[in-house]
Amino acid sequence: MTTAQPTRHGVALAKWLPRLEAVVIPLGALIAGLAVFSVFLAVLGKSPVDFYALIYKAGFSSAFSWQNTLSRVSPLLFAGLCVALPARLGLVVIGGEGAIALGGLAAAVAGLAFAWAPSFLGFIAMGVAAMIIGGAWIGAVGWLRIRRGVNETIASLLMAYIAIALMNHWVEGLFRDPASLNKPSTAPLPEHLRIGDMPVGIDVHWGFFFGLLACLLAWILTDRTTTGFAARIAGDNIRAAEVQGLPVGRLVIGFTALGGAAAGLAGFFEVAAIHGSANGSLIVGYGYTGILVAFLARHNPLAIIPVAILLAGFEASSGLVQRRMDLPDATILVMEGIVFVTILLSETLYGRIAIFKPGFWRADA
Repeated sequence: MTTAQPTRHGVALAKWLPRLEAVVIPLGALIAGLAVFSVFLAVLGKSPVDFYALIYKAGFSSAFSWQNTLSRVSPLLFAGLCVALPARLGLVVIGGEGAIALGGLAAAVAGLAFAWAPSFLGFIAMGVAAMIIGGAWIGAVGWLRIRRGVNETIASLLMAYIAIALMNHWVEGLFRDPASLNKPSTAPLPEHLRIGDMPVGIDVHWGFFFGLLACLLAWILTDRTTTGFAARIAGDNIRAAEVQGLPVGRLVIGFTALGGAAAGLAGFFEVAAIHGSANGSLIVGYGYTGILVAFLARHNPLAIIPVAILLAGFEASSGLVQRRMDLPDATILVMEGIVFVTILLSETLYGRIAIFKPGFWRADA
């Protein structure tokens, strides 16, 4: 009687196909979501082909399109990290929008306080202030989870609403520039504390570079350090991690704080590179789109980069779609919502598809 012996090709497939699962399933969910949205468009009497052609034209077809897309990527990278880092511990944190708002306000106030300082020192003060405020806000969600047993999803969502209310309160009160009549804002940042564009031939500010750097550093932390390994263990089973002596409390609070710090940096770059002051324009939904970015990327910091670029292209096309197809501006949000639902449904497929199981490719000798 012979025992099952894997062939050489079977060994190679068994090694690599399971790793493709994390790519194939989200990609399939994305395609399925777009297909469902195509039915929605057809019911409205609109052409799905024309719709997706306009998305390509507005987001990816030319240097101007890429400029329009990449200018929106930076906050999505940071917002995606705000979700992805706590997710390594099994936490679903969806309150990045609040941390972006408070981080932007903190950066604006710090910039005005350091208006006398050289650019380098002023930027450091603004960035650190944004990271501290954003990190403390989302870190508090981790503290509530580990110390008081409060569900982090509900806590982060409620705290996002509180953060937005606080930002509006302070912008319209304590920190309001008297000259901002129709749209309450903080005083404009001095010109030397405005972040310029990278020398890449198109107008893309430095937030894009630092967003890429943050994703790389987050990947090193989560996949190449003992701290990241401990976080993954805790994410698989918190009780087992506690039994093994891992500092679960510090990991939960630390990773949520790091996620909040990333969201705070998104607010910093929006203020210093785009708006020039803190105002209601900070609240445009980047924190909520970051949830979709993180889930579509399977909470992999490196995968967040292409996903954020794709979704930024979707959002960059919103105006053109509205004008050319006579659709509401919220149409892109509907599409993203449908895709998010298909992503959530696809979670049930992991470990169930036969071709991604190592044993599928083993043949009997």
